Amino acid sequence: MSVIKTEIEGLFVFEPRVFEDDRGYFFESYNSSVWAEQGINTIFVQDNESKSKYGTLRGLHYQRKPFAQTKLVRVTAGAVLDVVIDIRTDSPTYGQSYSIVLSNENHKQLFIPRGFAHGFIALSDQVIFNYKCDNFYNKESEGSIHPFDTNLAIDWTLKKEDIILAEKDSNSPNFGDHLAF
Repeated sequence: MSVIKTEIEGLFVFEPRVFEDDRGYFFESYNSSVWAEQGINTIFVQDNESKSKYGTLRGLHYQRKPFAQTKLVRVTAGAVLDVVIDIRTDSPTYGQSYSIVLSNENHKQLFIPRGFAHGFIALSDQVIFNYKCDNFYNKESEGSIHPFDTNLAIDWTLKKEDIILAEKDSNSPNFGDHLAF
């Protein structure tokens, strides 16, 4: 498994070695020793899965302390553009974004530490998106950032009129308006 450190501290891409033949494929999606080599000792307590159709944009969401969550995300069907924003006010990369295409073909996984807003947009007809969390969801602690905030300048790759956005997300505040992590 390849481990790719991003320019944002604590944010990693895991790229498994895939063994394919005429029967299909096999890959190791998690190995605690590989993680330990990177200083990651996260214990996950909740797994989530979502299904989305083309153009669905989910995010940018986060959980406030003490319910903040580390996530490991991957796609098991289809493809997404996955986006995170560093909302750690003491971080030198505060306010910076990182994006990556995750798909069932590239098998990449993104490790997102606590202190990030997260979202994705479905790039294929159907997407099955999986994520592991190290803390339980708490409704009162959820926060969101408007995905079209011009200060963030995220290129969601699709035309705005082709994007499906939940009312909750379309009513989210812009970055910094009252962001409290």
